[in-house]
Parts: sequence; C-alpha cells; structure tokens
Amino acid sequence: MDHFHTNRLTAEKLRDDDLADLVTLHLDADVSRYLGGVRAPDITQTYLATNMAHWDQHGFGLWTLRTQDGTFAGRAGIRHILVDNVDEIEIAYAFKRELWGRGFASEIATALTDIGLSQLKLPSLIGIVFVSNGASRPVLEKSNYLLERSTIRHGEDVVIYRIRR
Repeated sequence: MDHFHTNRLTAEKLRDDDLADLVTLHLDADVSRYLGGVRAPDITQTYLATNMAHWDQHGFGLWTLRTQDGTFAGRAGIRHILVDNVDEIEIAYAFKRELWGRGFASEIATALTDIGLSQLKLPSLIGIVFVSNGASRPVLEKSNYLLERSTIRHGEDVVIYRIRR
C-alpha cells in the first residue's frame, strides 16, 4: 500500500526526495521533543534510509503526509520497534507545529489502525506516548487503544497503549 487518503490528508510511501521536508520537521524542537530530540540533517538522512529499508523488509512503513493542497504536513506510519527488548509494531505520527490542534493526529491514527489491523492483519499495534505529552493520549484513546503499561524510553517516562485485532 504505497499511498492512501483520509478526509484531509494524502499519504505517500516515504522516498528519497522527502529528505528536505523531514529535516525541517526534525529540526523543530517543539515537534521533536517527543520523538527523542532534535535530529541533525545527517541523522534524518539515516532515519530516512532506515525507514525506506523497513518498507523493503516488511511491506509497510512510514508515509509522508500532505494536506489537500499538496503542502507537507508531516509523517506517519506503522513500523517495527524494539520496546524493552520486545519486537512490537507501533503507529507513529508527527505533524508540523502549525497543524497541531486541528484533529489531524486523530484522523491519521484511525487510518493507521485500520490499515494495520484490517488490511495488514497485524495481531496488535501499540502507541508510545511520553508521559509529558498530554495531547497524544486522547488521540490513541479515541482510536480504541487501551493503556497497557509504563516504561522508560530515551530516558523518559512513557506509557504504552495497545489495540488488538
């Protein structure tokens, strides 16, 4: 599934020419504070290569998000991730700061959950939320994720939400 649409977003499989948009997104300290910190351009380039390889290995991964007028909005996806030495599959999303508070996160979380559980037939998905990120918990709860547990990630307290097929 190289692309999909929601009511207000177009998602396209991550590709090399998304680098400049991702660099800008990852250099924004407000956006990156819940993503493990600001990423230098070379780190984002490695991130892009790693996530493109994820597509090759698993047949799913990250998408670039654009608004209806074609403007870069952020990125989101479904990917394997190690959590406490366990291979999990998470939904992840990050939007440009000026798009926060408009319901885009809920819109994309619902779409990713449907893709992961219904189309990819994955047994479960998780969402990882930094405890200090009060905005993301309701997003996952609206998509019927249940709070499962707490742990530490990137030296920060996080909570793990899960939904099962």
